[in-house]
Amino acid sequence: MGVEFSKPLSMTATPIPGVVLFDLSVHGDNRGWFKENWQREKMLDAGLPDFGPVQNNISYNETAGTTRGIHAEPWDKFISVATGKVFGAWVDLREGPTFGAVFTTELDPSKAIFIPRGVGNAFQTLEDHTAYTYLVNDHWSADAQNQYVFLNLADETVDIAWPIPLGQAELSSKDRDHPRLDALVPVLPKKTLVLGANGQLGTALRAALAGDATVEFATRAEFDLNNPDSVAGRNWAGYSTIINAAAYTAVDASETPAGRKEAWTVNVTAVAALARIAAAHRLTLVHISSDYVFDGALDWHSEEEALSPLGVYGQTKAAGDAVVATVPRHYIVRTSWVIGEGSNFVHTMADLAHRGIQPAVVNDQIGRLTFTSDLAAGILHLLATNAPYGTYNLTNDGDAQSWADIAGDVFELAGKPRSDVTGVTTAQYFQGKPAAPRPPRSILDLTKIQATGFQPPRAAGRLSEYVLRVLQEV
Repeated sequence: MGVEFSKPLSMTATPIPGVVLFDLSVHGDNRGWFKENWQREKMLDAGLPDFGPVQNNISYNETAGTTRGIHAEPWDKFISVATGKVFGAWVDLREGPTFGAVFTTELDPSKAIFIPRGVGNAFQTLEDHTAYTYLVNDHWSADAQNQYVFLNLADETVDIAWPIPLGQAELSSKDRDHPRLDALVPVLPKKTLVLGANGQLGTALRAALAGDATVEFATRAEFDLNNPDSVAGRNWAGYSTIINAAAYTAVDASETPAGRKEAWTVNVTAVAALARIAAAHRLTLVHISSDYVFDGALDWHSEEEALSPLGVYGQTKAAGDAVVATVPRHYIVRTSWVIGEGSNFVHTMADLAHRGIQPAVVNDQIGRLTFTSDLAAGILHLLATNAPYGTYNLTNDGDAQSWADIAGDVFELAGKPRSDVTGVTTAQYFQGKPAAPRPPRSILDLTKIQATGFQPPRAAGRLSEYVLRVLQEV
């Protein structure tokens, strides 16, 4: 074979982001040789992404000079040579600053290379009877083939130095006629699907991601997880991320027979369907959690605190968290007291102040506001920085306050005296009314998300901006 036996497994980065070259450990004697062509645990330890191969393909080539490619396919590939030798060429056809970047090398049975989705793959055999093998992480289909991007082997821009001139090589007529680089539409990144697109957080994500062609937004009417057709009708291979901004949040109504069923359907059954999709297709699932998964007995709630929900809403959110935590690639983003576009506590208080109404507001529930623009920014930060998967608390920063304190701030910002707001206990406020139990303390520790480089702004500044905007509208 002409290669060194028993080399340690190692990897080398290349000029194309994500393309990684491996030296494989080959063991031989007078009978021949043996290698572990693919060994998941060792490959991951060496730095290979856990790309989840599902299909193994082999290309057998009768004579030296057989040339195939350049094809960018809608999946990742782990490529090696079973027997013989090839000159391999790879061209980055993905949208971005490295579009058109080239890497070439020779592969024999002691080498392998990982090629991410959107990078064009080509090879030319250097020996007769060469077998070129590759693992892929999606099943071939006619629909998948329609997503291929092809580049002409003789493209002058990438200028690949084929060892055997193409005029003397064995090519297919299709490979001879593929377009040049300047005529190609680059391969776009995989898509992100945002569910709950018309809610407070969904609206903020729409604003933050405006103009991004790789993001799709869906309302419940457009994508119902309890309808099998919604799930089956999508080619999940084209997605990388699902952001679940949909939830049943009617805390008091969830204690009724009808509300209990709806809360479990939306917050648990639908979330379980999402988790199955994400796990099966290696997607990142971002799920929004709530301070209601805790009983509020502690002064501060860390991500490691045991779940202790008091009411049905909190129980369904806790159950949803437990389901999402089984997905290998997940972010559970736990938040509290969310304020965004549309109806919410701050908007209501600003409207009452404007109309001269003096409300009674609960003063024994303590927490911090979360403005949806900052919640959206924090979610996108986790995704953009590839932060470690897991659970993150995310609210605005600053001093903890009661609902009555916040109402007083709103009234002052509206030019009214704080004394217009009367503080009452939760028991007094809900006396004679059906109400769900609420955690008395909802202060979430922000240390973990701050360690990723995201610093949530202080709630007081965001409140001032929000109230002034609302007052201009009323």
